[in-house]
Amino acid sequence: MVTGTVSDDVHALLPEWDGFAQAVRARRPDAGTWCEGWTVRDVLIHNTGNAEEFTRVLGGRILGEPLPTRSFEEREGPYHNMGDADLWSAFITRCEQLVEVCAAGAAELLADTPIEWTGRTVTPGFFAEHMREEMVLHRWDMTGDDATATQSLCESWMTEHSVFDVGTPLLARGTTGLDLGPDGRIEGRLRVPGTDDIRVVATAEGNTIEMVPQEGEATIESDPAVRALLLWGRRPADPSRWHSQAGPDALRQLRTVLSGY
Repeated sequence: MVTGTVSDDVHALLPEWDGFAQAVRARRPDAGTWCEGWTVRDVLIHNTGNAEEFTRVLGGRILGEPLPTRSFEEREGPYHNMGDADLWSAFITRCEQLVEVCAAGAAELLADTPIEWTGRTVTPGFFAEHMREEMVLHRWDMTGDDATATQSLCESWMTEHSVFDVGTPLLARGTTGLDLGPDGRIEGRLRVPGTDDIRVVATAEGNTIEMVPQEGEATIESDPAVRALLLWGRRPADPSRWHSQAGPDALRQLRTVLSGY
């Protein structure tokens, strides 16, 4: 890719920025990734559009002018027409703008101020944390299971953000591929020893994902990094990092529900 850097404020609020940026710059824009159908350039476009949309929606709330969340196609469309150097510059600019508006939000909004985002309600702190999660996840898409990715994925905030702040949207794509019928129900537990389970339930009426005390048999037991990947429909390169005695049908159903998006 191309070179470029950001301010200390970006490094402070988005500590995963360097790792993501280095992964992008170490690869050709047309190199493939583990994100199905996406190249490195597509990953960069996605996160540039994310930074812009987070800034736009949070900035609108600060001004008292709530804005609806645009689709991925709307926010990412202009970046597809940029050359690689201009795209990289746009990514830096959008990250700087996001950090500025996050600082303004922290100063001007209460921490529990409700903000509409993609059909759910979040708070001002969501936007920087979700940008961090996007960088961790999509860095893994480029690098796979290296030490930096594993360390970041093991952080408890990654799992908590996925469950509490992203939650049921993570299940929406997977459940569309299931024929649950009026009384169908799929329940699975993702377990990491020494922590609460993540329980996922999919029914025709709706889906839930929550952290609950360990009980009974887990559908999948793994290390924390693998569990974070599974929540987003990813798989570690080494499948022996997860274990199950639930049987093929239960595994397929849970992994279908957890298809990511």
